[in-house]
Amino acid sequence: MCPQIELAGARGVQYPLRLREVWFKLDGRQGSGTMSVKQKLTKEETLQLRKKHIGPSCKLFFRSDPLKIVRAAGCYMYDEKGCRYLDCINNVCHVGHCHPQVVSAAVEQMSVLNTNSRFLHDNLVLYAERLTSLFPEKLNVCFFVNSGSEANDLAIRLARTHTGKKDVITLDHAYHGHVTSLIDISPYKFNHPGGEGQRDWVHVAPVPDVYRGKYTDKDFTVEECTKKYADEVKQLCDKATKLHGGVSIFFAESMQSCGGQIVYPPGYLRQVYSHVRAAGGVCLADEVQVGFGRVGSHMWAFQTQGDDIVPDIVTLGKPMGNGHPVSAVITTREIAESFGATGMEYFNTFGGNPVSAAIANAVLDVIEKENLLDNATKIGNFLKQEFNRLKGKHAIIGDVRGEGMFLGVDLVKNRETREPATAEAAFINKRLKEQYVLLSNDGPYRNVLKFKSPMVFGMEDAKELVKKLDAIMTEMEAAENIVTNGMEKLMVNGNHDPRQQQQLTNGHANNNIDAPSEIQVKV
Repeated sequence: MCPQIELAGARGVQYPLRLREVWFKLDGRQGSGTMSVKQKLTKEETLQLRKKHIGPSCKLFFRSDPLKIVRAAGCYMYDEKGCRYLDCINNVCHVGHCHPQVVSAAVEQMSVLNTNSRFLHDNLVLYAERLTSLFPEKLNVCFFVNSGSEANDLAIRLARTHTGKKDVITLDHAYHGHVTSLIDISPYKFNHPGGEGQRDWVHVAPVPDVYRGKYTDKDFTVEECTKKYADEVKQLCDKATKLHGGVSIFFAESMQSCGGQIVYPPGYLRQVYSHVRAAGGVCLADEVQVGFGRVGSHMWAFQTQGDDIVPDIVTLGKPMGNGHPVSAVITTREIAESFGATGMEYFNTFGGNPVSAAIANAVLDVIEKENLLDNATKIGNFLKQEFNRLKGKHAIIGDVRGEGMFLGVDLVKNRETREPATAEAAFINKRLKEQYVLLSNDGPYRNVLKFKSPMVFGMEDAKELVKKLDAIMTEMEAAENIVTNGMEKLMVNGNHDPRQQQQLTNGHANNNIDAPSEIQVKV
């Protein structure tokens, strides 16, 4: 039986009673524990219409059995049957799905005015003032747009205009957006099916992954890894200077997401920024995935590399509007004025409109009032501790890494060789979904379990995730033992049937071998 609806916030961050009452009213259930969402279509009808009218390249989560989600609150999502799923995926709904204070801000402003930013409006400038106050002093100019892709695309234009150069240095496995200019600098896309390969003005540095990258902690100290990875960027700077006169921009997430939740070794950005600036380039911190306090210790992930680390451009996106499309580019006055000096006007119809600014401001209110950075630190530390405890129990876990609510569990077939356990990661995510927990996997081998939940994820939620993950890994080990014992039994008895071996090595116990009922996950 699937988990049913619970009071919003009851297991995560404890919302004030007034906000919970508003949440129930917005949910249309008044805390009754029943779902009252009227469905326009059956799940199958929805799926068929999607296949008919939505482009086939727009993929679904869990494609073999996609979810139809009709409601969400806090860190829970609900399907058309009223089943509750624990959301460990959604770094977009940063302060919790449908947070009452954010919804209220949207409704209130939308009922008064929404227009473009060519008119004066207090929301835009007050939010810009508040947002820039959270950055180092020199980052004090905003451009508001609608998505992380728009922000990153504009950042490239700013850099090229300011430096007069075109070349971009990016990290391997990086993904920065879906528009053409960003596909060109995203190895995650251009090196995979449908991609057109690497442009001559794009230079790809190895991602500074000390666990399974080019230089690892098996062969070098962390300090040596830092220098070696930074030297790779220097070599690319020298190459770009020789070929095209210099570098325009070093473009990197402050911690890499699609590459497998990679936390850079200490001092990496300090050395890299120095090399890039010496080559005439500027440095960008893509905070679309990791910004707004997700790392817990700091508001922005680049700050974890040191107080002296100040990029020239920062891009923001996903969490900024808690699901509402709003994003921004933050840069220096010098770079902004170089862009303005061209004489070409920059205008974005929806960027920074009064409703978007009101919503973004409400998100900052919630982050501060509910101490979500502290919550990210508390829950993140607990999960890292528990994941490392599971590592001591389950050999499939090779590495646990991350900060705050940006965590990765690297799964391996063999800890010594660090061979990625890709199929196992996919199986774990499938089983978690069957246990009403939503998690994703990524990295170049798709073997890293990614945790990036809403920031209201609570201690009981964390315990539920750990308990179910432990049970599934135990289930897998029991199945593996059956396969191993079954094959040994066949060999000892001299009854070597290739069909039986094939069934066993495919992970299925033969019908003649009794499988204990304990294999079933118990939660």
